[in-house]
Amino acid sequence: MASYQPPYNITTEILNLVVEVGELLGHWAAQAGHASPLLRKENRIRTIQASLAIEHNSLSTEQVTALMEGKRVLAPAKDIQEVRNAIQAYEKLPRWQSDSLRDLLAAHRLLMAGLVEAPGVLRSGNVGIYRESQLIHMAPPANQVERLIDDLLTWLQQTDIHPLIASSIFHYEFEFIHPFADGNGRMGRLWQTLILSQWRAELAWLPVETLIHSQQQDYYRVLGECDKASDCTAFIAFMLEKLRDALREGIEIQRNQIGKMPVQMPVQMPVQISASGKRILEAIAASPSITLNQLAESLDINRRTVERNIKILQDNAKLTRVGSTKSGFWRIL
Repeated sequence: MASYQPPYNITTEILNLVVEVGELLGHWAAQAGHASPLLRKENRIRTIQASLAIEHNSLSTEQVTALMEGKRVLAPAKDIQEVRNAIQAYEKLPRWQSDSLRDLLAAHRLLMAGLVEAPGVLRSGNVGIYRESQLIHMAPPANQVERLIDDLLTWLQQTDIHPLIASSIFHYEFEFIHPFADGNGRMGRLWQTLILSQWRAELAWLPVETLIHSQQQDYYRVLGECDKASDCTAFIAFMLEKLRDALREGIEIQRNQIGKMPVQMPVQMPVQISASGKRILEAIAASPSITLNQLAESLDINRRTVERNIKILQDNAKLTRVGSTKSGFWRIL
C-alpha cells in the first residue's frame, strides 16, 4: 500500500454507479466485438475533437476526420497541430504504462510538440488556473511537483481500489498538481482513458470527452468544489456519471449500426445505385454536412426522393450518418 493516499470517500452513490457502469460494460463489450473499424474510428474522432474543444480548439469533427485521413484543412496552424498531436498520442496509447513517469513525459512530449517551449518536461514555475480573469486554482509550488507526481504514480501502481474509481481519482489529482506548464487538461483526460483501457481494452474507444465537453461548466465547477473541500469524492461521482452516460450512448449507437448491417449471403449481388443516388453521393462528397432539404433543392428533386435514396444507400452500406440529425454529418463508405 502506498504511503500517499488521495483524500476521498466511497459513498453509496459511487458504489451504485460502479455497479451500473459494470453492467453497461457487459453490453458494450458484447457489442464491441461486432463494431466495425469505422465506428471505432468515429469514436476516436469524437474523443479528440471534444477533448481539444474543451481547450478552445476550433476544429470540427469533419476537419478532424480530414486530418486523420491525411487531407488538408483550412484552420489556424496551432489548432491543426493540436489535432495532429492528439491523433498520434491516442494511436500510441496501448504502448504506455499508466504508472510510468517516463511514459507520462513521453505522452506530453508528443501531445504538446510544437505548442510549448519544453514539451515532456515538468514545469519549473508556479502556475494558476484562471476562468474569465478570475483565479480559481493555484497549483502547488514548482519545487513540489516532482515529489507529488511521483507519489501519485506510486499510489496508482499500488492501489487496490477499483479502476473506475482509481482513474477518476488520478484525473482529479493530476489536475490539482498541474505538473506541466500547459496541456494538463488534455493529459488528464488522456491518462484516465489509458488507465481504464488497461483494465478493459474496449474502453479505449469510449468517447467520454464528448459528454465532458457538453457539460464543461459542470466539469470545472466540480473540480473547484473538490479543491475547496480538499476531497475528490464529488469528482469521482461526476466522472462515473459521464462514463455511464457515454456507455449508454455508445451502446445505442452500436446497436443501431449492427442492426443496419446486411446479412452476409454466400453470393453477394452487386448493388445498383440509381442516377439520383449517384448525384446524392456526389453532393455529399462535396459537402458532408448538407441537409436533406439542401440536397433536394440543389439537385432539383423532391425531399421524398432524397429520403428514399438515402435509405437505400444506408441499407447497402454506401452511406452512414455520424452524430445527430442537427449537428452531425454524412460519411460515404
